[in-house]
Amino acid sequence: MNTADLGLPVDVPSTALFTDQYELTMLQAALRGGTAERRSVFEVFTRRLPEGRRYGVVAGTGRVLDAVENFRFDEPVLTFLHERGIVDDGTRAWLADYRFTGDVWGYPEGEVYFPGSPIMRVEGSFAECVLLETVILSILNHDSAIAAAASRMASAAGDRPLIEMGARRTHELAAVAASRAAYVGGFATTSDLAAGFRYGIPTVGTSAHAFTLLHDRERDAFQAQVDSLGRGTTLLVDTYDVAEAVRTAVEVAGPELGAVRIDSGDLLLVAHRVRQQLDELGATATKIVVTSDLDEYAIASLAAAPVDAYGVGTQLVTGSGHPTCSMVYKLVARAESADPEAPLVPVAKKSSGGKSSVGGRKWAARRLDEGGVAEAEVVGTGPVPDGLVDRQLLVPLVKGGTVVAREPLDAPRERHIAARANLPLSATQLSRGEPVLPTEYVRGRAGS
Repeated sequence: MNTADLGLPVDVPSTALFTDQYELTMLQAALRGGTAERRSVFEVFTRRLPEGRRYGVVAGTGRVLDAVENFRFDEPVLTFLHERGIVDDGTRAWLADYRFTGDVWGYPEGEVYFPGSPIMRVEGSFAECVLLETVILSILNHDSAIAAAASRMASAAGDRPLIEMGARRTHELAAVAASRAAYVGGFATTSDLAAGFRYGIPTVGTSAHAFTLLHDRERDAFQAQVDSLGRGTTLLVDTYDVAEAVRTAVEVAGPELGAVRIDSGDLLLVAHRVRQQLDELGATATKIVVTSDLDEYAIASLAAAPVDAYGVGTQLVTGSGHPTCSMVYKLVARAESADPEAPLVPVAKKSSGGKSSVGGRKWAARRLDEGGVAEAEVVGTGPVPDGLVDRQLLVPLVKGGTVVAREPLDAPRERHIAARANLPLSATQLSRGEPVLPTEYVRGRAGS
């Protein structure tokens, strides 16, 4: 089964209503004013990284492509919009035939980004591009925040695998997207079966405290689990007394016991004690999994502990304190008329308070130092300097309305590992700091 063909797991006719009303009121006014068909360029970027973050992670691109393909206004949706007085007859008729026919370029999923990076560029008529603003930002802001948190946790964990287990801490559909983003950011598995079904992410899970409490004795619970799942299962050992539970677990499963899970207490101290006890009992190959409200800082603090894997929930699916990347979707260039050959004119918001933007269709490249390590994010308009032509970051995602960049989920996961490794070593520091790369602007012919 090709899971990419399953469609979006949402109970709505399409993604067309994943939008804000003003997208449609702008469309209606543009149709009446004769500007709707002007060729336009929109860009997604962020003015700043979340406080203390050294880099961002692009995630959700594959979901954006699905959303663009599923952005359709069927009859029930059109009736809703018309009956509410949101659109008039002419706009309703235009929406009935809506298909995005433009081009989308973007940083490939899994790549890192910095303030001002043109993460995604959407080109087409104003009318067809403006409608996509909310759904694109919704996906990229959420997924990139989760992937950035996951990346920091993966850096802190080193070679030890991470288990995503945050489904119960967020909206049921957001949980699926979070699992996907976490996998891109470096997590190895998920507890969420919907994510495994939809995206093919490896799934794991054994038992909770409720299963132990169901039985008259902890031994009975362990025996039932081993009988069902085999000696290689993971037994939860902190329901009552940890030392007694570890002893019982090895007695029941033998030295072939796969792992024990610790979900409470001083994890650093308890992990050391459990490792010593397991070794003394002959279960030298039995692994230790720790959970309990972990974040990147807690994971880093356990670097010296005999821990083999981490399970992370709440802090991951909430972006470890930063649930959004504050990305925006801005018009940066547009034609002066509906003539397809009309040249593009750069446009930009000018305002105080740090909300201004840079006009013109942009390219981006990453400059390397003599050692091959990234030293700057270069963003420009007009011709690309010769020395940066081969270092450009944007790739075609949609051409003429057709998706051209679908890829298996392992591709952005591997891309992120390579991109992060190409950054200066300070990128993985958890202490607060500025973006690890500066963003440099190169001015050229801004509109073309």
